[in-house]
Amino acid sequence: MGYFMPAEWEPHEATWLAWPHKEASWPGNFAPIPAIWAQMAKQLSKGERVHILVRDAAMEAEARRVLRANDATSPDIHLHHVPTNDSWIRDAGPIFLKNRDAKKPPLILDWIYNSWGNKYPPYDLDDAIPQRIAETLGLEFVQPGIVIEGGSIDVNGAGLLLTSEQCLLNKNRNPHLSREQIEQYLRDFIGARKIIWLGQGIEGDDTDGHVDDLTRFVSADTVVTVVEENRNDENYELLQENLERLKGATDLGGKSLKIIELPMPKPTIYEDTRLPASYANFYIANAVVLVPTFDCPDRDERACAILSDCFPGREIVPIRSTELVWGLGAFHCVTQQQPKI
Repeated sequence: MGYFMPAEWEPHEATWLAWPHKEASWPGNFAPIPAIWAQMAKQLSKGERVHILVRDAAMEAEARRVLRANDATSPDIHLHHVPTNDSWIRDAGPIFLKNRDAKKPPLILDWIYNSWGNKYPPYDLDDAIPQRIAETLGLEFVQPGIVIEGGSIDVNGAGLLLTSEQCLLNKNRNPHLSREQIEQYLRDFIGARKIIWLGQGIEGDDTDGHVDDLTRFVSADTVVTVVEENRNDENYELLQENLERLKGATDLGGKSLKIIELPMPKPTIYEDTRLPASYANFYIANAVVLVPTFDCPDRDERACAILSDCFPGREIVPIRSTELVWGLGAFHCVTQQQPKI
């Protein structure tokens, strides 16, 4: 039908967020989390509208209080009463598709969401987010009928799609589908013409290897990918294997991809738990790139410098994310772009 998923760096109409409220996602350390959402909203509103889902009037009032306290008062920040179970809108929310015919309206893609293999029920409200946003915007939605999360795929907007075997081939998602059948869904509903498969995700990632903690397109022919410098680190071998796979990958014309290596932060440990801290979990907006930092000054600065070179027209905004990643995600996990039509 001519629909496809645009690249994240293409112009946005808006970014969607879901206000954080599930304290169990940040057990014992929820207090600093809402202010991080306010920081995101403030930065994102420099270049686009920001839509935030809140449960009801009481949550809206609390969100507005936190937004004001953090100087996030732009008229381009809008709140909508849409109840949610949690705040990981990248995975549970809609994927916005454009049509190659500019006269045709956008379409919302509504995959099944099962909380990463039924790990954190209930998730019924989150599974309904794409439909609720479609209703809010007056858009049609389509339901492929299989489980896929937004953080498990990354696209260049020109036919290439990145994903990982650990996630998309996991039996807790679509045990009835083969690799070939899953690829066909990605072709039919995302507009992918070639799928590049990575292997394993980083330690501590409860999503079973989401690609947005590993490798991201930064242009049609270029990816950034995280590498671990310490050979004794548990992420070293798996990230080297992913790097080798990328070196063997080609675009639609058979040309090798350009590969830029990103460092990994030093291991981020909280209550004896290794967290999935990764600089690859950045978010590309119209005016800014939100980059998580992890109290590793040298590596934080290196990662920001590398991403600055990748996005010369955008402001690189580092935001301390040591508490945020206790929820096992960062900025890409909690955002969803709505492309400009």
